[in-house]
Amino acid sequence: MPKSRKELMVPLLIVGVGVGWLLNASAVLPGVDWAWSLGLGTLGIAMLVCAFDKVTAVAGPFLMIASGLSVARQSTRLDLEMEAPILVIVFGLLLFAVQLLPIPTPRWVLDDASRRECELAE
Repeated sequence: MPKSRKELMVPLLIVGVGVGWLLNASAVLPGVDWAWSLGLGTLGIAMLVCAFDKVTAVAGPFLMIASGLSVARQSTRLDLEMEAPILVIVFGLLLFAVQLLPIPTPRWVLDDASRRECELAE
């Protein structure tokens, strides 16, 4: 990953937490923990900015969707009994998608597989 992309992750996370904190302090949609919800979404975006592979292609969108569902639940538009199964379905669909789409496998997985092959060959 280019160094410039890595350098974007920390500022992006800090801005996300700051916006969440500001929304909490401003009482925008009282009862919604904006720091948590925006933190999830920002972390998902940061994962995709940092790298794009089979792991981040699942985790990034999953965290962003979890963020949106968290806001919906906290603002009483969605029950927890609905949020949890929706997240399980989304997770399964994302796993299914990365198997079908030509998304690269993370280098650390390939490195581990190569290391194991070398150990087995010895």
